Amino acid sequence: MEIVPAPADQDSRLFSRTGSRIVRALRDLRGATLARIGSQLRPDLPEEDLIRLRQQIDRCLEARGGEVAARNQATEIGRTYLSLSDKGRKRFLTLLADDYGIDHMAVRQAAKPLFELQDPEALAAAERHLRQMLESPRIGLLRQFNGIAQGVKFLVDLRADILRFKRDTPRLGPLDQELRELLASWFDAGFLELHAIDWGAPAALLEKLIAYEAVHAIKSWSDLKNRLDSDRRCYGFFHPAMPDEPLIFVEVALVSGIAGNVQELLDEKAPATAPEEADTAIFYSISNAQKGLAGVGFGEFLIKHVVNDLKTKLPRLKTFATLSPMPGFAAWLDNALKSGDSTAMLPAPDALALRAKSGAPTAEAALIALLETPDWWQDAELTALLQPVLTRLGARYLLEARRDSGTARDPVAHFHLTNGARVERLNFLGDRSKNGIRQSHGMMVNYLYKLGDIEKNHERYTEGHISASGSVRELI
Repeated sequence: MEIVPAPADQDSRLFSRTGSRIVRALRDLRGATLARIGSQLRPDLPEEDLIRLRQQIDRCLEARGGEVAARNQATEIGRTYLSLSDKGRKRFLTLLADDYGIDHMAVRQAAKPLFELQDPEALAAAERHLRQMLESPRIGLLRQFNGIAQGVKFLVDLRADILRFKRDTPRLGPLDQELRELLASWFDAGFLELHAIDWGAPAALLEKLIAYEAVHAIKSWSDLKNRLDSDRRCYGFFHPAMPDEPLIFVEVALVSGIAGNVQELLDEKAPATAPEEADTAIFYSISNAQKGLAGVGFGEFLIKHVVNDLKTKLPRLKTFATLSPMPGFAAWLDNALKSGDSTAMLPAPDALALRAKSGAPTAEAALIALLETPDWWQDAELTALLQPVLTRLGARYLLEARRDSGTARDPVAHFHLTNGARVERLNFLGDRSKNGIRQSHGMMVNYLYKLGDIEKNHERYTEGHISASGSVRELI
């Protein structure tokens, strides 16, 4: 189970439709009495238009006509942004980043009295003043959008743009951080609503599931219907300010025993089983639907809420596990093989068998050559040779490959281990799809959520220990 955003092309189509709704909402906002400037500014926002935009922002922040006037100004600024090209949007955001940040000199001046004042009331006043100086003017502008129709969705999509542009414009970083913190406060888990999604849901919502699903692509409406059948469940988190937009959703299969192959799990021809007879819930996909909410965590709360709901409705369920990809495994292994760091990971019998099969001078070169064999996963002799090798290497990747912070290198592993799961079982060729072969040589892994051990596993992971079953540990 991998937490990923929607593919860019699908996301852009949905953004286009959502953007149109935002435009209509901004256009129809009652009390908008200011002259509309959006259509008058050119899409690329040349310098003279940028000056006019700066004036518009200044008027909004000054709020000389009161709160209603400021909100109307924010409405016009939103319309302007949505009318811009990518070049114009980047110039807009760079303006916010460069000209409406924190005044560092003012902060230093505001901090000085804290070291001198003794009177409690004067000290409290100085602290309040310092807090005001530590909030950038652009935060005031961003907050204005929270009070207008579709304003929250506008900000979520705005941050998605910032994340795109930040790759080659690093100075957008502080703006991104401030907006992320603002969204995190608005999208606190306590404000979110958990909804089960079934085949009877509105077509517009079902269409979004197809577009946003990026772990195992939904190929057709019949594929989606299969995933919403009686022995399947789908849950999503929603926010009251975005009732028609899933923030994150998880797909669950109700089965007997822990599943190890995603193609079998998603087989449309397989008969549906009686959900009341299932003893295991397999979380096989979880997708963040809003790119602009990257870094605003929902996943752990979603899984816990879903587990509680399933336990209540299906008391026979005893096992809660995932069927997850290992998205960084192939890249990690390729780097290890080419750099020569894999010698200790390949036991002598494996090394001899690999060299004998390929004729390569080293075990590393042999494994590289065999994995580059076209459709190797369809060759029974080759898969029999590679199964123990890749399974052992997969275990080393999950348990030993670490980031500088000491956390698991694999992002999906890090997510589940943080949430208190343990590495339960590796599945050779658990995903034979093109993407599964490309990113993990077909390997998949089950993470087990043993309810009585979740908090202990979480605490041990924060101390650098990765929880795993005995069978996984024996592999290394």
